[in-house]
Amino acid sequence: MLRRLLTPIRGLPTPPRPPRRPGLPRPLRRFVPRSVRARATAAAGTVLAAALALAGAGLLTALHADLVASAASATRQQAESVAQLAVQGRLTPVLHAGHGTDFLQAVDAHGTVLAASPNLAGRTALTAAHRTGSRTTDDVDPLYDHHRQRLTAVTADTPGGPVTVYAGASLRAADEALDTTQAALAVACPLLLLIGVVVTWRVTGHALRPVEAIRAEVDAITGRDLHRRVPEPGTADEIARLAATMNAMLDRLEASGRRQRQFIADASHELRSPLAVLRTQLEVADTHPDPAVRAELVHGALQDTDRLQSLATDLLLLARLDAGGAEDRPRQRIDLTGLVAATVLGRPAGPHRRTTDLAPAVAVEGIPLWLGRLLTNLLDNADRHAAGAVHVRLAADRARGVAVLDVEDDGPGIPPADRERVFERFTRLDDARSRDEGGSGLGLPIARDIARHHGGTLAVTPTPSGARLTATLPLAAVPPAPDPLAPAPGPAVPPASASRTPFDGHPPTEV
Repeated sequence: MLRRLLTPIRGLPTPPRPPRRPGLPRPLRRFVPRSVRARATAAAGTVLAAALALAGAGLLTALHADLVASAASATRQQAESVAQLAVQGRLTPVLHAGHGTDFLQAVDAHGTVLAASPNLAGRTALTAAHRTGSRTTDDVDPLYDHHRQRLTAVTADTPGGPVTVYAGASLRAADEALDTTQAALAVACPLLLLIGVVVTWRVTGHALRPVEAIRAEVDAITGRDLHRRVPEPGTADEIARLAATMNAMLDRLEASGRRQRQFIADASHELRSPLAVLRTQLEVADTHPDPAVRAELVHGALQDTDRLQSLATDLLLLARLDAGGAEDRPRQRIDLTGLVAATVLGRPAGPHRRTTDLAPAVAVEGIPLWLGRLLTNLLDNADRHAAGAVHVRLAADRARGVAVLDVEDDGPGIPPADRERVFERFTRLDDARSRDEGGSGLGLPIARDIARHHGGTLAVTPTPSGARLTATLPLAAVPPAPDPLAPAPGPAVPPASASRTPFDGHPPTEV
């Protein structure tokens, strides 16, 4: 059955497959290190090996160039000295090699040896076709030591004709030094590479040990033990900040879970009593013989049904606010002055006198339906506790960039200890615990959540008598000035504003 559901329906386009990420061929992927520790060690080992290879090659090249340059300099100086003797006519048959030179030979233009060092006595000319200069050669081995020779030739014009002086030095010492250096590098470089890889492996493992501890702890945390926290290392590095951030997230999750459980428990408790009363009323109405009593019971059941519907609506709005529904809804510029005036004017007449003091042209940005709900909840709370009067005041605090809305009643007030508790869900003070008063304990929490989602606040402001709830909302940005070349718009409806004028069919102030 599952395979049948997963099979694409014929005639419908098959969704395109996601593009394959470029990478190594599949047979080579098994050789790629899996863990961060192994990848870091492999990368460090590769870089270190390349650095050691380059350093070794550079060292051998520099050493070889220095040794050859030293031999070339010594042989050139010796050859120039002998050539100077030949020019002066003081060339002797036996030449004595100086420091850095192993053999000497002077040859005329016909290839006849005129003078030579003792180790070349009786030997033929070294070469007849060699031009003036210095070179390293393997063709000339007058000492039979089977090593390269550094041969320098200098030609001088003498009274008897041109004479070429050859001065040479064996590169045996240079070759031995290069061989020794190569052997040392062959041992030292792998040893250094091994030490570097081991140190990188140990250091990386030590650095990643807190990450593994964090992973293991997070993997062990379930929804039943959100009180657990990941270990925080004492270092002030990125891993310590990661652990602190993880613990802060766990704090938020624990608080959210606690609020959710409390909310479910409170909602269950709040729904249980009306449902029990509704069931009782319907059972009695179903069995009672008197039609008048049955009608009264059905009327009471309808009232309880309305209360349940209102409670369910409040719970749905709270769930939407908790889920961040305000961010997904489009916001618009709202004439808050007109919204407050219309909300107050649209309320049914009651036993309390309502007055308003509204600043003109106060505009905010938000969701009109939700801001209207905020005003309605504040007015419902004020009507429920007022003794005889409710006053609504709206002002614009341009210095702080906020609109200030005060809803004040002349009731018993809110004790200082309860000024934050009234914003907790399903909270009723002692004088308002009766459900017959119509309060569910969700009006003020919903109003505060709406204010916060609009970037504002809602709090209880201390007053000498009664209670005052103050909401602040960010003012809307000032619209740009109209273009003087644009066509004039039609007549605009002025925003509603009032200053203590009666509400009885006239411009609003008292109801």
